[in-house]
Amino acid sequence: MQDNKRRAAEQEGTGWAPDLALERLIERLEEERKVKASVRTREQRRAELLASLQRILGDFDDLAEEGGPLAPRLLERIETAGMIRERVEFTAGYGLRVPAYAVWSKTSGGGRLPAVLALHGHGSGSRDMLGLSPDGTPKPDGPGIHGDTVEALSQRGFFVLVPDIAGFGDRKLMRDAGRSDPSANSCFGLASALLMTGRTLAGLRVFEARRALDYLDTRDDVDAARVGCIGFSGGGMVASLTTAVENRIRAAVICGYGSTYRGSILAMQHCLDNYLPGILREAEMPELLGLIAPRPLLLESGRSDHLFPVEEVQAAADYLVELYAELGAADCFRLDLFEGGHEIRGGLSFDWLQTKVKEERGHA
Repeated sequence: MQDNKRRAAEQEGTGWAPDLALERLIERLEEERKVKASVRTREQRRAELLASLQRILGDFDDLAEEGGPLAPRLLERIETAGMIRERVEFTAGYGLRVPAYAVWSKTSGGGRLPAVLALHGHGSGSRDMLGLSPDGTPKPDGPGIHGDTVEALSQRGFFVLVPDIAGFGDRKLMRDAGRSDPSANSCFGLASALLMTGRTLAGLRVFEARRALDYLDTRDDVDAARVGCIGFSGGGMVASLTTAVENRIRAAVICGYGSTYRGSILAMQHCLDNYLPGILREAEMPELLGLIAPRPLLLESGRSDHLFPVEEVQAAADYLVELYAELGAADCFRLDLFEGGHEIRGGLSFDWLQTKVKEERGHA
């Protein structure tokens, strides 16, 4: 008798978990998006989506106004046999100074160089993307999941700017600065506080990435008309959203991120910085990536990436292939699925970015 009661309670309890209700809600929003899209032209839909994205990210323009000029400053300059590496800083907004590495090859030649804004993923900040430990020395076990991205792009003639993204490395909240784990970050503290102000951490990071583009505009050795962007993981999120709202970026490579919200961000535990309030009322991730079109875009992902499953990456790519073809820019989208995990590979993307930024002037 007791066993029968227990089994009955277990069967009744299957409806207590909110999984099914959540699935129904997400599916209803998907249907609502389809209905809304069906009564609008592509141009209307694009304009509305762009405006909604900027609203959801949050308004940071007041920070720029209060912050004043960029006031860039050189902190250090290191020259090796073939490379020049500077540590610089500039003002993003009130109370926000952004440190960054600027790297280029001595063999790049004179004049203005094409540039790449390189955005790192979760870890110890910009040094990760340069293959450096938190203390600035080379990583003893190799460059890690960021690969040799900065060196490879520099060797291809790019001026590479790698800003420290807010919440990582030297830019953690002071309360987190003493934590012993070098990969510890302030994502949760920053994201939760910004949500309480009606803004998002993604929005802050996009705002700072746009200020990094402003910094590139000030460099006499950079051709501001030829700027690309590459981002990995959390940096891929920033790269995708920044490129969507910022036409100064001529081509973008998104590594280890481009997929779907439903199959990745909502399907497993991710950092709080990925969550945009109300975004599923407006779009799924492939549609946001589509805001970059018809400018060149490449998605790079490992087939064994545990955070962004390959089938979800392929689903995003299928949507983008169709969109780019409809816009008459089929040659401006590429997908590179490589044998590997959550990492930057660069097997196709580095050369592709070189071609698109240097030779392809982009679409209006």
